[in-house]
Amino acid sequence: MNGTWRNRISVDPAVCHGKPCIRGTRIFISVILDNLAAGQTAEDIIASYPGLELADIRAALAYAAELAHERTVYFDRSA
Repeated sequence: MNGTWRNRISVDPAVCHGKPCIRGTRIFISVILDNLAAGQTAEDIIASYPGLELADIRAALAYAAELAHERTVYFDRSA
């Protein structure tokens, strides 16, 4: 899936204010990631968004992984 997420994700300023979405939909990548982070399974998400496929969920994860490689987030250790 390395790099092939680009075939499933689009960023178009005329669609959803340019936020990354699954190509051909208005389903934000952030919505998929938020659902996964909340403990939803890929099957749960697909049931909620019937236009999605398992490959779309994997593409969202691959996209997030690539973003994580590009930036470091520093954590406050006192919290």
